[in-house]
Amino acid sequence: MSIRVSNLRLGLDEPEQALGAHIAHALGLSRDDLPPWRLLRKSLDARVKDDLCFVYTVLVAECADEPRVLAHARSGACRIERYEEPAFVMPPTGSRPLTQPPVVVGSGPAGLVAGYFLAERGYKPIVIERGKRVRERIHDVHGFDAGGPFDPESNYLFGEGGAGTFSDGKLTCRGSGPEVRRVLELFAECKGKPSILYDYRPHLGSNRLPAVVKAIRRRIEALGGEIRFSCRMEDIDIADGRMRGLATSSGYVPASVVLLAIGHSARDTLAMLHRRGVPMIRKAFQFGIRIEQPQDTVNRVQYGPTRLEEKLGAADYTLVARGPHDLFSFCMCAGGNVIPSVSEAGFFCTNGMSLSKRDSPFANSGLVVTIPEKAFGDSDVLAGVRLQQEYERRAYELGRGEYRCPIQSAHDFLQGRRTTTLPPSSYPRGLVQADLADLVPPLVRKSLLHGLPILDRRWRGRFLANATLVGPESRGSCPVRLVRDSASRESTGVIGLYPVGEGAGFAGGIVSAAVDGLRSAMAVSARFAPLQERR
Repeated sequence: MSIRVSNLRLGLDEPEQALGAHIAHALGLSRDDLPPWRLLRKSLDARVKDDLCFVYTVLVAECADEPRVLAHARSGACRIERYEEPAFVMPPTGSRPLTQPPVVVGSGPAGLVAGYFLAERGYKPIVIERGKRVRERIHDVHGFDAGGPFDPESNYLFGEGGAGTFSDGKLTCRGSGPEVRRVLELFAECKGKPSILYDYRPHLGSNRLPAVVKAIRRRIEALGGEIRFSCRMEDIDIADGRMRGLATSSGYVPASVVLLAIGHSARDTLAMLHRRGVPMIRKAFQFGIRIEQPQDTVNRVQYGPTRLEEKLGAADYTLVARGPHDLFSFCMCAGGNVIPSVSEAGFFCTNGMSLSKRDSPFANSGLVVTIPEKAFGDSDVLAGVRLQQEYERRAYELGRGEYRCPIQSAHDFLQGRRTTTLPPSSYPRGLVQADLADLVPPLVRKSLLHGLPILDRRWRGRFLANATLVGPESRGSCPVRLVRDSASRESTGVIGLYPVGEGAGFAGGIVSAAVDGLRSAMAVSARFAPLQERR
């Protein structure tokens, strides 16, 4: 059995090549006798500012003298234990025949990963995407940032790669296990970087994600799958409670199995599904604003006076201010930029992103509150969507119809006064003075007034120093969940419909959405026979 070694510590100036010698010492072996090993986890211990170090966990292949190694380990500072890493195994394929290829709706993380694993097993899936290929999408996004027109089908939220393509490239995930590891392996294989397999907070950057997305798409195509761009699902064809096909902007697509990976902002699609009687329920979601600060301030708080950013990169943070409704940081973008996270003409909201170098002079982070269902003010299942739209419309109108970003200094917000001079910001399309209190629900406003001073005291007055607030930040999660059976992962009301990812209310981030797509692909695989095996 393999051995896991935890709590291996290296100083910031110690080269990582020395890790092998530390592992051998911890196991009581010579460097030459150390079996093959690989990294499982790497993190930064920043609890003591003048004694920062990296902490490693490694997996060592079977040792010839395991009892002696384990006995020696009891006297050391490292934790050493037998460990069998759970293997990722796809289920045996099912026997139920398919009359058409399965269709995946959406090419975000959930849809692409589901499509890849179905293609790998021989199901020849058809992936339909309402937006454009990622290369064309990047051109449209850059044109919009420069002041060009808004394209409702090719923007920061719609197009190949989904919203995750322009969301900083964070690959953190609360879950763990073989499915999470397999997803990260796929990303690393597809032009990601090997460190995402072991970094505590893996990050690719919005400039690297397009290459990953394109590489996964090409694998799907090489395995017999098909990707159809500029193909928006407009209706679903159901007969006797079963999927029969899809009406799309490019014509009718017959399908008895559909994996629905629409993303958290396809509001027109949610409305259509609701009209068709697909079971869905309201759920709590996150709403707030985004705070922007000088990155140097964050570095000094996190690293101390020594300029460790040259070794460690731009510092980030995770913060919570407890209260009646907790205020917490969300999608913190170190060395990043504020972006217009817009998917509908006439509405405005913000998000953040950063490139792989994280070299912007600004840091930004969402500061959000969880809005409970009872606060929606309406019993209708789409009331949360309408709540988002109400404040996004206000922000758009305040921005004079030009997608300018409402902005206010943090201190002015707390004092209830308007900021008279537009402060510096990374936002690309121009700014407009605003009272952010008018652009968030009352519950969020109260939580900000309560929580911001708490966070500022925690940073000894530096959290709000030179900080500005922009918003609203309303797309942190979907306010709807499509109901599915926990075992089959199939919609409880439509046979053959498999809701997956953030848009279905079952994920929150790139990796968790991708894992949800993988697990639904596994469920389909376990039930149906691959097309290439049909006789």
